Amino acid sequence: MPTRAAPAPAREVRTRVAVRSLDAFFAEVHAIKNVSLAFEDRSVTAIIGPSGCGKSTFLRCLNRMHETIPGARVSGSVELDGTDIYAKRSNPIRVRQHIGMVFQRPSPFPTMSVRDNVAAGLRILSKRPARKETDAIVERALRRAALWDEVADRLDSSALGLSGGQQQRLCIARALATEPGVLLLDEPTASLDPLSTQRVEELLYELRKDMTVVIVTHNMQQAARVSDTTAFFLSGELVESAPTRVMFTTPADPRTEAYITGRFG
Repeated sequence: MPTRAAPAPAREVRTRVAVRSLDAFFAEVHAIKNVSLAFEDRSVTAIIGPSGCGKSTFLRCLNRMHETIPGARVSGSVELDGTDIYAKRSNPIRVRQHIGMVFQRPSPFPTMSVRDNVAAGLRILSKRPARKETDAIVERALRRAALWDEVADRLDSSALGLSGGQQQRLCIARALATEPGVLLLDEPTASLDPLSTQRVEELLYELRKDMTVVIVTHNMQQAARVSDTTAFFLSGELVESAPTRVMFTTPADPRTEAYITGRFG
């Protein structure tokens, strides 16, 4: 009788970011309401929900971008590897070195070359790398963003000469240059054509191998394709979070089912 092969060892699950009792405000407007949610290392989490439900606000709270808006404030905690990024001695600039962010519309710096756009984030490092090391970092970031082969001979050209999809991958490369452990993506393909969207989605499969990715998307098919876990927000509240396969087949809350099936939103 043939012997049965031993099961492969399960991957160790480690929480990279832990959100606890998070509330976010725009002056007196209560935008995020008592949200607690954990993000695993080396995984992709999709944040879904109708327009105005707080998805982008929540994302901006994860790297202290929310507080850059006049009158905005946050209570609760966001822990990165066990350390609260909202602690009094926490430096927001250093936080963003470890938790990168890419916005909905491609936003390359218009007066900078492709190379300088990618290297821009290195300016926040306490010890700025020398030219040769910077060149190596730029190449590595562009390769990770699946853009190197397309721009290797255009590094000194204006970033505005790239297509929209290339500009978005350039922004991803810029975020990757500081070697963040977490990457936040706010509707990164909303303004892209289908081919560019596919390239960004393929990139997420590579990035999840060594980092935590959180993506806000209004596209249900995209969430189902790219994420391991999906969290559904409604009116600033987290309704539920579950493995993506479970969320899209047997959601626990009827509001989630109504949204996924297109009955509202």
